[in-house]
Amino acid sequence: MSAGGGFRPADGIVWITGASSGIGRALALHLARRDFSVAASARDAKALADLAAEAAGAGGRILPLPLDVADRAGVAQAVARLERESGAIVTAILNAGTHRPVEAGRFAAEVFDQVFRVNLFGVVNCIAAVLPGMLSRRRGTLALVSSVAAYGGLPTAAAYGASKAAVSHLAASLKLDLDALGVRVVLISPGFVDTPLTRRNRFPMPFLISAERAAECIRRGLEGRAFEIAFPRRFALLLKALNLLPYGWYFAAVHRFTGR
Repeated sequence: MSAGGGFRPADGIVWITGASSGIGRALALHLARRDFSVAASARDAKALADLAAEAAGAGGRILPLPLDVADRAGVAQAVARLERESGAIVTAILNAGTHRPVEAGRFAAEVFDQVFRVNLFGVVNCIAAVLPGMLSRRRGTLALVSSVAAYGGLPTAAAYGASKAAVSHLAASLKLDLDALGVRVVLISPGFVDTPLTRRNRFPMPFLISAERAAECIRRGLEGRAFEIAFPRRFALLLKALNLLPYGWYFAAVHRFTGR
């Protein structure tokens, strides 16, 4: 596998964070059923054991790797142990994330601490653990899960959107540095996906898709060569187009569509 693309079961271990529920769980099962060797991480060890058992029942293989992405030392130790005992991680899909709405009238800095600790620094911690091995082998893929919310400001999404915008910037910057070093960087930008996290939302979610459909979109995108995997495509294109407007028009459009 080169920085130009390629995503096959024979390449090596696919590591997925945030795999106990939602997109991460669906993606782990989706890939395991297609003969990929998957290492699945989350804080909930029991949920990971249940996931591995479900995959085994369908003829797949998932290696549970419990960890907290916010624990830099713990992530490094877990990755080193996995690679020592099971083989190289050739694709890291850094999906762990959280969301807490920010009501401007009750602005709380600790919300940003929590969200950035997982959404941004959790990704950074995982990259720090897995990238040296990829560089030494001159092969590997870093897939960073951002969101279409990174494209522009949205109501109550100040913490989540800012953290995901940072992830998108991180991915683009790393791509420019790593293209010549054999490591591919992919940005994954989901829209609304039916997960335990989005079920907390109390507003309409246009173009909502299932976690299983999201997993299929990610797998197909990784098989291709594009830098960004954005889905649902029409929703992503709509939000990108909105962000090309002058700010006055953009804010008016968002107010109209969200009713806020």
